[in-house]
Amino acid sequence: MADATAESGRQAGATGRKPAAKRTARRELNWIFVDLNSYFASCEQEDRPELRNRPVAVVPLEADTTCCIAASYEAKAFGVKTGTMVGEARRMCPGIVFVEARHELYVEYHHRIVAAVESCLPVTAVLSIDEMACRLLGRERELTEALRLGERVKQAIREKAGGTLRCSVGLAPNRWLAKIASDMEKPDGMVALTPELLGEALAGLQLRDLPGIGARTEKRLQEQGIRTMPELLAQSREQMHGLWGSVWGDRLWYWLRGEDFDLEDSGHAQSIGHQHVLAPELRTMEKAWAVALKLLHKAGMRMRKEGLWASRVGVSASFVGKAPVRSVSAFGPGRAESWHREVAIAECQDTATLIEVLRRLWATMPRDKAHAQPFFVGVTLGGLVSDAEHALTLFEHEDGSLQRRRLAQAMDAVNRKYGLSTLAPATMLAALKAAPTRIAFASIPELF
Repeated sequence: MADATAESGRQAGATGRKPAAKRTARRELNWIFVDLNSYFASCEQEDRPELRNRPVAVVPLEADTTCCIAASYEAKAFGVKTGTMVGEARRMCPGIVFVEARHELYVEYHHRIVAAVESCLPVTAVLSIDEMACRLLGRERELTEALRLGERVKQAIREKAGGTLRCSVGLAPNRWLAKIASDMEKPDGMVALTPELLGEALAGLQLRDLPGIGARTEKRLQEQGIRTMPELLAQSREQMHGLWGSVWGDRLWYWLRGEDFDLEDSGHAQSIGHQHVLAPELRTMEKAWAVALKLLHKAGMRMRKEGLWASRVGVSASFVGKAPVRSVSAFGPGRAESWHREVAIAECQDTATLIEVLRRLWATMPRDKAHAQPFFVGVTLGGLVSDAEHALTLFEHEDGSLQRRRLAQAMDAVNRKYGLSTLAPATMLAALKAAPTRIAFASIPELF
């Protein structure tokens, strides 16, 4: 290594460059990415000491017709993972303990973890309930100092958030690569992707290891002759643009080479939605409708809190049946019939109008035997625009939309103070205790 460094210095000296400065630039790391390991299951083990060192799976409800939404590393050793059906998990791991999700607990631990990381360096972006990124500045970008900060973050989480909580830390020139690095060594690992190591480290990955490349994208790449990471890395920027058919390909090309820039976006979510797996006693059309209303009620409150307007409404459902699962959710029986409808609407914010749109969509649902027993319902508000982007209507005062919006805002204020279902549509009464607040990994629901 010393000989290589000396040779590098001689070559730099021959061209009049400063060798030390050049080596420093190559070693700079701009981001730390923190990824909590088996987060929901780890929170349960931290909160309940009797679960520690035991295989644990977190489930939305205790029923064989649902699936695991998180698994501890002890359970993962038996092959149990997110999406494994409860019945199958029992067979794979006879001693597994199933715990019904306590989402308020996970939010509480999330805030403790953010505070712990903030005690070491500022959190630049909270990317999900179990992921956050911190930008490094000045001397922090040096490899030795960055590694020291990574160890400080891991120790702070153990000391300030929970002694059994573990995280994987990734260090890299940009945030996207730092996330990849955090996935390379789990659990409780730390990996630094320095610029000079990028090519070799990335070549050893699979296409699916890259954030943003899922099953569909991988299949599309394979159809175009790209099956391995070396083949992807060999593409020019123009070829990458063509592979994705958009500027996303250009961004990936730069990110893969260590360029540091973030995505420019609208600053708000493009859609807000809620999904719920129905308990056996709720698997009728009437009660499923009540649950759908509650999901819409929650989505509407979130939307208004963020100052957004919906221009699309969608509803999905899955039914117990004999047809293979085709879409929507893995939370349910192994075979099911699925249904989905979506419609464009004038930009809307009030619950009364959204309920009427949802009612019309619901009326288009088939009523044959294959669609008689729903086990899953989902509602989505899409095409969201901000207050600043909202196009005012000419007849807002005459058509009642202004009054309906003010009514919705007043109801929101009461519900935030006294509880989510204090004021709600009467048709939602059958589902007041159903569809409690759930946390997707990509959201931290402050509202509830």
